Amino acid sequence: MKLMKAALVVAMGLSISGCASMDVATRNAPFVGGKEQEILSQPVAVNDIKVNVSRELRVSEAELYYPVADIVWRGDARGDRYEQVSAIFESSAKAAAQNLTVGQKANIEIDVLRFHSVTDKARYTVGGNHSITFMLSVKDPETGLDLMAPRKIKSDLHAFGGQEAIAADARGETQKKRVSAHLVNVIHKELSASVAPEAIVSRNAQASLPFAPVASQNSLY
Repeated sequence: MKLMKAALVVAMGLSISGCASMDVATRNAPFVGGKEQEILSQPVAVNDIKVNVSRELRVSEAELYYPVADIVWRGDARGDRYEQVSAIFESSAKAAAQNLTVGQKANIEIDVLRFHSVTDKARYTVGGNHSITFMLSVKDPETGLDLMAPRKIKSDLHAFGGQEAIAADARGETQKKRVSAHLVNVIHKELSASVAPEAIVSRNAQASLPFAPVASQNSLY
């Protein structure tokens, strides 16, 4: 009987020991996660551009100095502001990417978060600020994986007011032209700087651009 009890104790000890060693091995095993991002190590050759303007963003047509909304736009005739903002981003992104043709193919996705321009009431009195915020993603066309971490870009622009706005309109410098040119510069700068080495950036920027480079987001305006 004593021998049987001893054998049972030994067997139980071995069983517990085995479970413990398996548990430790499992806890110490390296975690293998899914592949979610690739590494961008060369210039970007833009393959496709997609702009998203969520219908959940709040639009305001109120003629106040500063409406509380996500989208405030008077640079086009009254209409579908979501489509108008999307069209501005699409044309600006295409112009920004027209010289980015050498390097790793990439799809560009832009998610507009805020497009708060000025109302007519503000434009012809005190002026203000074109407050623009969007997410920029650069993805592999084949895998759909991010080639670089999506980045949130805040690119505000001074909005003319009073006589300055009237003079700008007279010379054809509309809000839409100014905002579009500003976005071209901002998007081109972000895509050109997506790879760190200066040599790579210069390869993408070597062709003459149809717009002036931006020294800083607000310095030219």
